[in-house]
Amino acid sequence: MSLSVGIMLSTSLLHALPEAFDSGASPHKLFATLLAGLLTFFLLEKVALLRHSHHHEGDGHHHAHGHDKHAAGKSGWMILIGDGMHNFTDGILIAAAFLANPELGIVTALAIVAHEIPTEIGDFIVLLNAGFSRLRAYIFNLLCSLLAVAGGLLGYFTLDRASGLIPYVLVFASSGFIYIAVSDLMPQMQRRATVKESIPQVLLISLGVIIVLFLTGR
Repeated sequence: MSLSVGIMLSTSLLHALPEAFDSGASPHKLFATLLAGLLTFFLLEKVALLRHSHHHEGDGHHHAHGHDKHAAGKSGWMILIGDGMHNFTDGILIAAAFLANPELGIVTALAIVAHEIPTEIGDFIVLLNAGFSRLRAYIFNLLCSLLAVAGGLLGYFTLDRASGLIPYVLVFASSGFIYIAVSDLMPQMQRRATVKESIPQVLLISLGVIIVLFLTGR
């Protein structure tokens, strides 16, 4: 988690955003895109939280026996749909980054991988709890991950013909990285307040920044 924060923030603030603003696009429009991206991710997270606050057996609402299992199954499919759409978008963002700058493409892919690995593990556990077998959960998770390839191909061939959109895609991607790091990952890290737990966090965040700086030669 700490390594992801370092990679995502440094990729956004030290590489992707400067690349977008150096493109010659209107700064006002780019900042508007950044604001729209932050609000979009806030709303998406809000929808996800509302989706998970479903009723359950024994909560005083007189649900029939088997309600929990049925609800868990539905949440499993919702996770797959949401994860598939997220991976498809990630593919487009990686393609946009590579089209702007190969180095930026590498660090953007690294930032996405750093966040997606723990996310996919969490999704796998949710699918198991929703009643999926291990093999079935693995296959569906793999199929959702492959949507990133489809998004990457679509982004590459689409954005290559509309290069003027690349700076805005980079800013939107940066808004996602910043939002996830600041509103999701860092608050979880702050719950570990002891010096013993904080020192590794700081070291791993620094390592993430160093990795990005090393890969980009900055």
